[in-house]
Amino acid sequence: MNDSLRTTLRKLRLSGLAETLEVRLHEAASNHLTHAEFLELILQDELLVRQDRQIDRRVKAAAFRDLKNLEDFNWSFNPSIKKNQMYDLATGRFLREHRDVLLCAPPGTGKSHLVQAIGYHLIKLGHLVYYRSVFDVVRDFLHDEAMDGHDRVLARYLKPDLLIIDDFGMKQLPKRSGEFLFEIVMRRYETRSTMMTTNRPLEDWGKLLGDVPTATAILDRFLHHAEIITITGKSYRLASRGENSKPAKAPTGSKKNGKPPKPAKAPTGSDAEQLGKEQAKNSSK
Repeated sequence: MNDSLRTTLRKLRLSGLAETLEVRLHEAASNHLTHAEFLELILQDELLVRQDRQIDRRVKAAAFRDLKNLEDFNWSFNPSIKKNQMYDLATGRFLREHRDVLLCAPPGTGKSHLVQAIGYHLIKLGHLVYYRSVFDVVRDFLHDEAMDGHDRVLARYLKPDLLIIDDFGMKQLPKRSGEFLFEIVMRRYETRSTMMTTNRPLEDWGKLLGDVPTATAILDRFLHHAEIITITGKSYRLASRGENSKPAKAPTGSKKNGKPPKPAKAPTGSDAEQLGKEQAKNSSK
């Protein structure tokens, strides 16, 4: 390939085509390809390179803590985790239906791995994904509000097809956290999908947020179209350290030994208590 052609391809931003053109020219000559067949091959090369770069950009924008794959997950460690259910989420069907997902599980059972892996698979299918721990969410809003950037940070949370909020329940959140979470859930309600993980039962959410009415309003909208997935079992981290860990208990409303889950209670005194019961009942079917 001569320098003039190389320069032209660079100006047209056809770097993918430029990388493979020399090989394709030899292939065309050896296999007596028609002009149309040759053109199709080099355009496919360019398209593949652009798709790979787009995936790289979207992965970077997703801000995953770790890049995970479902193929790397140890499905045999905790049998309560249903492999087919996780792969179904990775198809993106719940995004098209604007449904939400809540993963209830004790610490160390792999929920962060699963949600990030699902998010990565959805990016490869062409979806926009944004991953944040609940602490990142609160920090983002508190910082940008102080800098008069509330609308800007909110737009980042409203744009993606899937918003993943991880680690709810690790500790009590700062004041006004409930307001920020409620605005996100309310604005995404029935328009975009949200996936959350928690290691605490629903009745504790009011305490964690320090605002029972706001927790009730969040649960009312989030659980309306949510698929509730409960995971029980041992901690991967404790097992990797060689400790004899006992099976961890999942938040209220989990399945155990094949028995139907107990209804998860909403914050005390709230209208969402019945809603929590209904959602837990539906998830056991």
